[in-house]
Amino acid sequence: MTPTRTAVIVPVHDEEELLGDCLASILVAAAAVPVPVEIVVALDACSDGSARIATATGVRTVELAAGLVGAARRAGTARALELLDGDPSHLWLAHTDADSIVPPHWLAHQLALRDAGAGLVLGTVRPDFRGLSARHAAHWTATHPRGRPAGNVHGANLGLRADVYLAAGGFPAVAEHEDVELVARARSVDATVVVSDEAEVLTSARFTGRTPGGYAAFLRALAADLTDEVSDDDLVDQRSARLSPATRKLVL
Repeated sequence: MTPTRTAVIVPVHDEEELLGDCLASILVAAAAVPVPVEIVVALDACSDGSARIATATGVRTVELAAGLVGAARRAGTARALELLDGDPSHLWLAHTDADSIVPPHWLAHQLALRDAGAGLVLGTVRPDFRGLSARHAAHWTATHPRGRPAGNVHGANLGLRADVYLAAGGFPAVAEHEDVELVARARSVDATVVVSDEAEVLTSARFTGRTPGGYAAFLRALAADLTDEVSDDDLVDQRSARLSPATRKLVL
């Protein structure tokens, strides 16, 4: 059983340094599946070149001025559902973040799990170690063993059937943890949830993110746990962590 159509939704708030690489990785993943894929970028209160980059890539865009990642995900998903237009049980909604790189088999893996009965897929993410100290990176690796995903919720690696999304009420228009709330609601309507680390998404290792309690806050707290406070060593690569992977190669 294959969904007739698929969409990828990306919320964006001033991500001109990383958005191009994110979208390039999504296009590769989309080309690897035998179904049409709509890519929707939700441009939320952007004041940089993010809109220009999205337009140049040829993806669909929706603009809003909420300054809330939940509102951006919700608006992007609404636009995706308009474009897909079909039985929600045959539509798949994949979500990632603008500071992330999806692997080439990302969509194929989600759709394979969907065909096997998944209503919602929780994928894992890994920080770009080039933005962390060696000790920080080693600790992360030691506490995230391969093949044993913890089932944490990451908006940067999330997929679900459209009927599950609608039954769960969609993303709440909040500043953070909108992904956690959506998954909790999906569980409450008995969605079949599958956890997998087979298509792990690479995300930026910056300590200052676009939301107060997002992945950047997790990395910052982890660094503080290791050093009692964020040390100069842990911050050494934070400038390059904000750059695209291609640019980072020139910096490091």
